[in-house]
Amino acid sequence: MLPNDPPTSLQLALQGLRTLDLQRGSHGAYQRSHHGGWCSLTLFCEGAAYEEGRGPSFWDFFTHKYPDKIADCSNGDVAIESNHRYKEDVGMMKKMELDAYRFSISWSRMLPKGKLRGGINKERGLHYNDLINELLAYGIQPFVILFHWDLPQALEEEYDGFLSAHVMDDFRDYVEVCFKEFENRVKNWITLNKPVTYGRNGGDSDIESYIVKHNQFLAHAVAVKLYKDKYQASQNGVIGITLVSHWIVPYSDAKPNQNAAPRALDWMFLDPITYCDYPHSMRSFVGKRLPKFTKEQLLLVKGSFDFLLHCKLRKGHLYSNALNSSYLTDATERHSIPIGHWARLILSATPFCYILYFIFLAASTWQSVYPSGIQSLLMYVKTKYQNPLIYITKNVIDEFNNSTLPLKQQLAYYMRRIDYYYRQFLYLHKGYFAWSLLDNFEWSLGDTIRFGINYVDYKNRLKRYPKQSTIWFKSFLNKF
Repeated sequence: MLPNDPPTSLQLALQGLRTLDLQRGSHGAYQRSHHGGWCSLTLFCEGAAYEEGRGPSFWDFFTHKYPDKIADCSNGDVAIESNHRYKEDVGMMKKMELDAYRFSISWSRMLPKGKLRGGINKERGLHYNDLINELLAYGIQPFVILFHWDLPQALEEEYDGFLSAHVMDDFRDYVEVCFKEFENRVKNWITLNKPVTYGRNGGDSDIESYIVKHNQFLAHAVAVKLYKDKYQASQNGVIGITLVSHWIVPYSDAKPNQNAAPRALDWMFLDPITYCDYPHSMRSFVGKRLPKFTKEQLLLVKGSFDFLLHCKLRKGHLYSNALNSSYLTDATERHSIPIGHWARLILSATPFCYILYFIFLAASTWQSVYPSGIQSLLMYVKTKYQNPLIYITKNVIDEFNNSTLPLKQQLAYYMRRIDYYYRQFLYLHKGYFAWSLLDNFEWSLGDTIRFGINYVDYKNRLKRYPKQSTIWFKSFLNKF
């Protein structure tokens, strides 16, 4: 435990924070005027995959063609039926006294073929209009993600999606349909979710990952310019992007490890939208594999955000380790010489850190928890990237789905979840969005893990139940 960590935090959390005044704490304050909310993803929650004129996304295609790639062979066809149960779900948000909800829109529900030439879905706005109106009726602000990895399958088949520069025009057309459809009821638009993560493991990761990210940032910049030029003044909203990083510290005092930590943070990809180009370290290490911006594109990309949503998932140490050269190792090697690799399983790399930093692992093997890393990362971004407006988004912790347990036991306190959120709240900035509102489908893990603060009974008509952590969270909000 670090010296400035709150004493016996788990016990305090379970007592509903009755004995701690966070507003006067040395870590910072949670101001109720800031946004506190939960997240979801259309692919994981919405369902109604073949209703209301929706076209297939890449993930629809993938989960049906390769069901064995999903841990339990599940898919998002029905998901948790949020399309049909949005009133119930918004009612749960109201009971929790949330004031914001971050969700995504299905590109292929708006444009089934992915592009204007393929036709606009006449029923495109039915669900989203109903959801947005319901949220606003209860005083909950919608934060809308325009693309969260569910690319229309038609564009994947036509030109390989974000591997092609053609995607920029189609993305611009799609987001304009959304700007027109939902108008000034949406005040907070988010172009992309974690472009650094999207596409990093597919194809030739040595080259194609950088092309995909490059085209994503250009598509983002095009969407932002469109909004600012045509819609921002009349709709009085703001537009930003969600980025992801893990707080990185050197594994040791050795110079290679000391140099590796800040270099790894360059792969957060904040330099293009702040300083209009990739950082020198990235240019130096990636070389010709890294695409170049034209002069016009540099001007387009620079400053292309009103706010940032930052997804901080875990902490990593950097240490020497031999790896194959690819996008995944560019931050840790040079000329095939290992100069640092961040360890996502901290307990495996250095068990001593469990005592020193209060790190623990969740159900997903990629998750290790280091709450004060939020503060370190925020201060780093503030200092290096001109103090942007930041929302913390998609902070996550999960648990295994063990349906053999009695329901009452499954709803009971998950002690690590409560302690996790308690510690995260000590380092808040403008606002905080946790993942996720409800248990739901989770990429290749399917329904085998549970992220939700509300329980979904997959065996009983997807009935929703508040977990005990929901009660704790509401009691926390009621203090401010």
